[in-house]
Amino acid sequence: MNKTLVAAAILATAGAAAHAELATYAIDPTHTFVTFEANHFGTSTLRGRFDKKEGSVTLDKAAKSGKAEITIDAGSVDTGVAPLDTHLKSKDFFNAEQFATAKFTANKFAFNGDKVSEVAGTLTLLGKTQPVTLKATNFNCYMSPMLKREVCGGDFETTIARSAYGMSFGIADWGLPDNIRLLIQIEAIKQ
Repeated sequence: MNKTLVAAAILATAGAAAHAELATYAIDPTHTFVTFEANHFGTSTLRGRFDKKEGSVTLDKAAKSGKAEITIDAGSVDTGVAPLDTHLKSKDFFNAEQFATAKFTANKFAFNGDKVSEVAGTLTLLGKTQPVTLKATNFNCYMSPMLKREVCGGDFETTIARSAYGMSFGIADWGLPDNIRLLIQIEAIKQ
């Protein structure tokens, strides 16, 4: 075998090994929570969550890169207060009848060592798409003793201005906050 073929074979093998960690993970809805927090007239914190979400994450630990796509059912908003949930589903807020889903799509993962530290992408809400960066406050991968598969996940957060998506009800008239804190606790199972 000539030297050129040997060098090409070595490079091909090294390239394949460098990307051997590319894996797809399906969101585990029983261990994934998308919640939000808003100041309530300067008195307390209003919290809510979305009960239905799905998606996947592709992670390449060796290349320190990834992609994510998470879809949230806007009609599954739950604050624990039925009349408030009805109002949040209305045109004043999520307009769940016309815009049934919100979607987070990311293609820029930052790492601190072998742990994801930040995920940057876009959030589409009410038909408007804006850039969003989620900061990781925790991240880990482990072998699930129950599933016998790898699970990766963490706690991520960001703050968005809801008016950037056209959701401005109550900001000017009532002094409701524009800034909403998003907290995403996610676990995803290797496929």
